[in-house]
Parts: sequence; structure tokens; C-alpha cells
Amino acid sequence: MFGWASTPFDPAWARQHPRRAAWMSLAGPAANFALALAAGALLRAGLEAGVFVPEPFDFTHLVGAAEGGVAAAAATILSITFTLNLVLFVFNLFPLPPLDGAGALGLFLPEGATRRLQEWFASPGVALGGLLVVWFVFPRVFAPVHLAALRFLYAGVTPS
Repeated sequence: MFGWASTPFDPAWARQHPRRAAWMSLAGPAANFALALAAGALLRAGLEAGVFVPEPFDFTHLVGAAEGGVAAAAATILSITFTLNLVLFVFNLFPLPPLDGAGALGLFLPEGATRRLQEWFASPGVALGGLLVVWFVFPRVFAPVHLAALRFLYAGVTPS
């Protein structure tokens, strides 16, 4: 599957360069957004070309193929890539540790405040609390984002 990664991270470097670390925090969500956008563009092109057809969707099947074979496999792969990366993009932008959005807060704070925030976020209890909050809040935030993305994807497309 596409969408997640783990990268080496040096907390000492982040303390020395809080702005760079904040920008680095946005690299993962930016990659997820780019992958979702690319998959969405290919899905949209397939819909407009008649290779894909709209169908009742779930997370793994946003479109079907007009004919089976390679087109059906492409429809499934692109649907999964689109949805998975949209989920990861939104999820990781939450401004709570240990997610990337927490690191990006440094772009909006003075350096001293960013360093203090980094120290507080390094606590395992804070990270666990952040994940618990996001676990409960995420579905309410993601649902309208997902619906808006699907409306954009299907704009002007009439079901067959």
C-alpha cells in the first residue's frame, strides 16, 4: 500500500533548527496530498474517457471499470491510493503529538515557544493523549473532507 513511511529523525537537530523541523513536518502530509491529487486526476481522466464508471463506492472502490482486466485493477489501485492518502493527509495534519501537524505548529510560534512545545510533545503521555483525542475526533473531521473530495472528483459525472 502507498501512504505511510518512517524517516530517521534527530530531536537534537530539531531543537537547533525549529523552523526547518516545522517545515519538515509538512513533508509527509504534502506527499500524501500529492499522491491523492495524482490518483484523483487519473480517476477523473478515466471517468471522462469512459474507462471508469461511477458506482456505489466504499474506501476501496470509488469507481468501477467499463470493462474488466487492467482497467478494473487500475480502478481499484487508484481508488485505494486516493482514499488512503486523503486519510493520511487529514490525519497527520492534526496539531497534536505525535502527528506531523504538531511539528508544523512551529511555523506559527516564536523559536523559544517552539522549543518548549517540542520538549512537552516529547513526553510519551502527551503523545498517547494526542492519539486518543484524534482517534475520537478524526471521523467527524474527515467525513466532510472526504465528501468534498468525492464531489470534486465526480463533478459533472452522471452515473450510468
